[in-house]
Amino acid sequence: MNNFFEVLQFSFSVTMPIFLILALGVLLYRIKLINDNFVDVGSKLVFNVTLPALLFLSITKTPLSENTDFSLVIYGVIAVFVIYLFFEFFSAHYIKEKIDRGVVIQGAFRSNMGIIGLAYCVNAYGDDVYAVAPVYLGGVTILFNILSVITLNKAVNKDTNLKSTIIKVLKNPLIISILSAVLVSYSGLKMPDILLKTGNYFAQMTLSLALLCIGASLSFKTMKSDFSNALLASFGKLIFIPVITTFGGYLLGYRGMELGVLMLMSSAPSASACYVMVRSIGGNDKLAANIIVITTLASIFTTSFGITLLSSFNLM
Repeated sequence: MNNFFEVLQFSFSVTMPIFLILALGVLLYRIKLINDNFVDVGSKLVFNVTLPALLFLSITKTPLSENTDFSLVIYGVIAVFVIYLFFEFFSAHYIKEKIDRGVVIQGAFRSNMGIIGLAYCVNAYGDDVYAVAPVYLGGVTILFNILSVITLNKAVNKDTNLKSTIIKVLKNPLIISILSAVLVSYSGLKMPDILLKTGNYFAQMTLSLALLCIGASLSFKTMKSDFSNALLASFGKLIFIPVITTFGGYLLGYRGMELGVLMLMSSAPSASACYVMVRSIGGNDKLAANIIVITTLASIFTTSFGITLLSSFNLM
């Protein structure tokens, strides 16, 4: 019994700090200490500067070579692609409004790995996780962006031109930082200490600032509309995908930190970028907001359960 409570305590030690910062964001917004302008500017700062800095530094800390094991990344990319195809097939048969299909699909398969997923991993394993998580995050993030452009454009009957899709992906600051970091790591180039220290200052801002902005931007007023589709996407995001991804990793022999990273990354809520992308193409942004709200709040509990389950069997 004591062991169970120790496992439960560990699981909440991973997820509760995330929940508390999100709640702080809600509180600070309600008492008007931060406002919409802060959220807008803070989110742009995270997306364009601090998160790219964090990813760049994290990946360059891990020397890459021909001997580097990329099997976890390859598995993650294949798993995401197969799950995406499943949701494309499922939504075509069970979601009546075509314009909503892309929103549900993206909300289900696209995790907030860069912020909440990475925060889960760091809380669980400390800085040691940077040897595994950033490379996995980098490979899967690239696929997330490609598939999101395709499914959203298809839902609103826009041409999914391959050239324009590639250009959009390559202009993404996160992709630029990931690809740059891989090149630097492979080349063995040593970054000057002054640049590393400067980058670290920006990187250290990322998780707390991003979580505050996410908390402040949570809106419960939108929950009344498109609730059934939001629940469908949320079930896929928080239950179906983590179970399938983690079980597949287990069957392939992943254990310890690697299996933990698979579970924690796939258990992260829908990415905030889902809302931005849906709104930019004139899609159902209220549905996207609903999915983000539900998954952000519920992932604290579903992830805690996943951690408890894996830890009970000494798998992570």
